[in-house]
Amino acid sequence: MRVAALLTIVLLLAGCGGSSGTPAASGGSGKLKVVATTTQLQDIAKNVLGDKVTLIGILTADADPHEYQPTADDVKNIADADIVLRSGVELEKWMDKLVANSGTRATIVDCSQGIMLRKGDAAEPVGDPHIWFNPANTKLMVHNIVTAASIKDSADAATFQTNELAYDKQLDDLDSYIKNAWATKIPNPTDRKLVANHDAFGYYIDRYGINFVGSVIPSMDTNYSPSAQDIAILEQKIKAQQVKAIFVESSLNPKLAQQIASDTGVTVVDGKLYGDTLGPAGSPGETYLKMIRYDTDLMIAGMTGQPLPTSATQPLLISPGRTTIRPYSPLPELRGGLGYNSLPELRGGKEGRDGNSN
Repeated sequence: MRVAALLTIVLLLAGCGGSSGTPAASGGSGKLKVVATTTQLQDIAKNVLGDKVTLIGILTADADPHEYQPTADDVKNIADADIVLRSGVELEKWMDKLVANSGTRATIVDCSQGIMLRKGDAAEPVGDPHIWFNPANTKLMVHNIVTAASIKDSADAATFQTNELAYDKQLDDLDSYIKNAWATKIPNPTDRKLVANHDAFGYYIDRYGINFVGSVIPSMDTNYSPSAQDIAILEQKIKAQQVKAIFVESSLNPKLAQQIASDTGVTVVDGKLYGDTLGPAGSPGETYLKMIRYDTDLMIAGMTGQPLPTSATQPLLISPGRTTIRPYSPLPELRGGLGYNSLPELRGGKEGRDGNSN
C-alpha cells in the first residue's frame, strides 16, 4: 500500500489548512480531545466517556479498516488530540506512520492490552485482530479506554468509571443473550455451520461454539485474494458438510460468495453480517451492542431457514410457511470488492471499491 507516500501528501495538505471532514475541537472547549480509529471504538468510547470529551472518529460506517488510507483531517485531528484510541493487534497497519508523522503528544491507547489473542495467520502474524467479537474482550477494551481517560481527566474519573460499570452490565446481558439464543435455537454445536466472507469471527466462534466451515476470503485480512484452489477447497467443504447458507459482510463485495453459492447449490443469506465495521445510523448494526446481537440473530436465521431479523432490537420471527424476510438494508448490493483484486471478473470501476474515491 502507498501509505508512506500518501502521508507525505497528507502532511502538506494539513499544513495548508485543508479540511473537509470532522474538525478537531477548539482549544477553548476544556474537554479532552479523543480520536478513535474504528467504528466499534467510537461507539464504545461514546458510551463510557459521554459528553465529557470531544470524540472524533477516523473510520466511518462500512469502511474497511484493513484497506483504509489516511487523510489530511486524520493528521490534524491526531496532532491535536489528547488521547488516541486504536483497536490494536495490527488491525490499523496504517496507524504507526500516521501517528509518527503527525507529531502528536497524545496518549496512544492500544485497546487490545490484556486480551488473550487468538493465533493469527500469514496476513496477521501478531494475532487475530478482530477482538471485539467476544464481549468479554470488549470489557477489557472499555477498561483500557476508561483508565486512560481517568488519568488525563481526574475530575471526571468517577463519571467514566460509573459509565464503565453500566456498559459492562450491558455487555454481560449481550453475552447471556447470545449464549441462550444458540442453546435454544441450535443446541447442537455441530449444526452451527458458518461460512463467512473472511476470517473475522474467530473470537465469536470460540466463545459460542460455532462450527466454522470456512471463508470466501480465507484470511484475517480482506486484502488477501483467494486462489482458484482456495475456492475449490471451500466448495468441497460446503458440499461435504451440507452447509445451508453463506453469509456476506456489509463492507465486502458479495459477488464471489454468490458464485460459490451457485456452484454448490446453497443460499447466500439475504442480509449482511457486520464484521470489521458498524453500520450507518438507523441500520441494525448502528451500535456495537446492536451489531453483535443482529449478527447472532442473522446467523441463526440463516442456518435454520427461519425468517431473517429486521433489526437487532426485535426478536427472531418464526412464521410457518415463510423462509425469508428481507432485513433492513440501506446499502447498495455491491459493496467494496476489497480482497478480490486478482480476480478480473470481480473488478470494474466503482463496483470494486468501497464507495470512497480519492
